[in-house]
Amino acid sequence: MTGIRLTAPAPGWAIDADVVVVGSGVAGLTAALRCAAAGLDTVVVTKARLDDGSTRWAQGGIAAALGEGDTPEQHLDDTLVAGAGLCDEEAVRTLVTEGPDAVRRLITTGAHFDTTDSGDIALTREGGHHRRRIAHAGGDATGAEISRALVEAVREAALHTIENALVLDLLTDAEGRTAGVSLHVMGEGQHDGVGAVRAPSVVLATGGMGQVFSATTNPSVSTGDGVALALRAGAEVSDLEFVQFHPTVLFLGADSEGQQPLVSEAVRGEGAHLVDADGVRFMLGQHELAELAPRDIVAKGITRRMHEKGTEHMYLDARHFGAAMWEQRFPTILAACRSHGIDPVTEPIPVAPAAHYASGGVRTDLRGRTTVPGLYACGEVACTGVHGANRLASNSLLEGLVFAERIAADIAEVRPPRTEPAEASREADDLVPLLAPEARTAIQRTMTGGAGVLRSADSLATAAEALEALHHEAAADAEADGAKAVVPGVDAWEVTNLLLVSWVLVAAARDREETRGCHWREDRPDRDDAHGRRHLVVRIGPDRAPVVHRTETAAFPPVRPSD
Repeated sequence: MTGIRLTAPAPGWAIDADVVVVGSGVAGLTAALRCAAAGLDTVVVTKARLDDGSTRWAQGGIAAALGEGDTPEQHLDDTLVAGAGLCDEEAVRTLVTEGPDAVRRLITTGAHFDTTDSGDIALTREGGHHRRRIAHAGGDATGAEISRALVEAVREAALHTIENALVLDLLTDAEGRTAGVSLHVMGEGQHDGVGAVRAPSVVLATGGMGQVFSATTNPSVSTGDGVALALRAGAEVSDLEFVQFHPTVLFLGADSEGQQPLVSEAVRGEGAHLVDADGVRFMLGQHELAELAPRDIVAKGITRRMHEKGTEHMYLDARHFGAAMWEQRFPTILAACRSHGIDPVTEPIPVAPAAHYASGGVRTDLRGRTTVPGLYACGEVACTGVHGANRLASNSLLEGLVFAERIAADIAEVRPPRTEPAEASREADDLVPLLAPEARTAIQRTMTGGAGVLRSADSLATAAEALEALHHEAAADAEADGAKAVVPGVDAWEVTNLLLVSWVLVAAARDREETRGCHWREDRPDRDDAHGRRHLVVRIGPDRAPVVHRTETAAFPPVRPSD
């Protein structure tokens, strides 16, 4: 345990439970429903409304070997290739073997997927998949349908939910075991202000950290809160350097910041072509799958072509689909494009890569357990070893589903007793100095410039220097008399979390002196299997700086010494 936590008022209220699930995407709500079904008193805490997480933005679908002739072994092979030598094969095998039945249980829960005329689940292809195995809903609204079904199930089950609540820190008992979380409810709902949910099992399902960068497909709530909480609690994180930049995000201008509209990979899966301003298909010859290569390869191909042509974007051409196909298969994307003055029926779509998915996160085992007893993680906040150096398209929803079920099974089997949280230290040395909310833009621009699609030793060193300067400035302000101290609040807590996860990401990216998967070092363009087929495990040291440890093999060490 680090003993450090965010500067915040002491909890003014508390409720007790067996399990608290933080997050309301596919991972969080699945874990909560399975825990409740096992008879565990379960509380769901979510940062906005129940359906406001990243899941509802997922367009493409959920990958599983559901089609005739497809097998989990083929799905495994495609996943391992995309992961560029860093996937944990046992984790991937677990995912692809348990995935089909997990999807069927999701359907039983109430999710409706698109079907063929014969009534079978309609399947499409995406990048890196050699077979059609992506189940989708509402054409390109898969995440929204999954979210709808799970939210309805949670409400029907009458689970205790706390919406509009930002989780702050992990509570632990005198033995260092998990004892709940502190949180701040943002002016709505049953509770106001800082409080606590006391529970011996905490499931982090807080999603990603895309808001670290200026332009991202992630919603505004994706500020790395779960990873930051875990780091402060002493947990290990891994593979944070592998941030996937989605190749085809609607280009709205070089100065556009915040959440950007995604143009799903499924558009390419149905036959759209990437072209430059001259109409040349530049992905041909770069990979056997051309536009359907794994995402890191397509993002690099687009970026290279942009540099060659001196332009800020490329184009996705799907005019040959015709109006009817656009309206039936991709209504959400069609509406988003038209709302920005682009009609994909009659013109190519301007696209450029933007931050999309964190392949790394809080390190877990196959039961979702982290290195802190009683703390679990699933979904994008977790690093199960499934994704390796680059996530295979549409494996994310499946990972959240499969490992959430595994976590619930483990908690139901162990059923740890409730314990009293230890009294939190109020000493200044144990409090993380808060950044002023306006520092968010500085962090995002620093990360985009120094740790974006293209990285180098120089760019990463510059980013690290800028981040450390922000940290030292916040510490100096905290020690100053009165006037400069930042007032605790949601904006300050979020930006402080962003700084911590950025600092750790840059530390890992500096240590990985090779190009692998979605980590692209301009100064180290080759893959180094002799030294690079290792995971970088990071924790916070006594001086609050990231401590990076390289594993001895491509396999993760156990999360518990006795395992």
